[in-house]
Amino acid sequence: MVNLEMSNDVTVTLPRIEERIPTVVVDDAHVVYRVYRGSAGNTSPVAAFKRLITRTNTPNVREVHAVRGVSFTAYRGEAIGLIGTNGSGKSTLLRAIAGLLPVERGAVYTQGQPSLLGVNAALLNDLPGERNVTIGCLAMGMSPADVRRKLPEIIEFSGINQRGDFASLPMRTYSSGMSARLRFSIAAAKQHDVLLIDEALATGDKAFRKRSERRVRELRESAGTVFLVSHQLSSVRDTCERTIWLESGEIRMDGPTREVLAAYEAFTNGK
Repeated sequence: MVNLEMSNDVTVTLPRIEERIPTVVVDDAHVVYRVYRGSAGNTSPVAAFKRLITRTNTPNVREVHAVRGVSFTAYRGEAIGLIGTNGSGKSTLLRAIAGLLPVERGAVYTQGQPSLLGVNAALLNDLPGERNVTIGCLAMGMSPADVRRKLPEIIEFSGINQRGDFASLPMRTYSSGMSARLRFSIAAAKQHDVLLIDEALATGDKAFRKRSERRVRELRESAGTVFLVSHQLSSVRDTCERTIWLESGEIRMDGPTREVLAAYEAFTNGK
């Protein structure tokens, strides 16, 4: 509460307004892919230079407008689900927030460096899982002492040793599910200002999904912001209090998860 001293010795007590701290601001963002169709046409350096000078497009380039005028603000402490049918622009939007894709128009502002975790995140297949954990943690800025302390916890959380000592085996011997669980475990070992998760919670068994959902809630409660892209609506429902529904690159709905999922399910069931 805030006390305001007024004239005539009158004190007025006002409720304190809780400050909401933005971590991601997306302002009218457009993302355009350029797809090169075959090798037809003049693609020599001289021809490319002429097109640059005359401001003409390459004749065999097709533009795909993947994200169209998306605007929203995410705040510290939020867990936000991103849903939509295939090709709606969810993963593209995450990559733009992470700074991996440029926006054609508009802008994306973030606090700190967002960390993108996807099922295709690169690990070194010829190295053992435990070595990949060390490299991944060091790449996230953890100290060697922190890595040594966290290593057993990460391996245990991932569950890759449930059927033997897989942590000492090369990653190429892992199933896709084991690899995805290890990627998530590495990324979730550090507190992030903004953590972007692309389908990672859809991998693994029910027990791992529950552990992952608990960890996402812990990250959110530690003042971070979490984005979750998933076709598993149950994961979004259990993890996120806010959901953004993308369709054809545009925001169809942004609001409380329960309301957005109800509208999305009605939409998909009616198709």
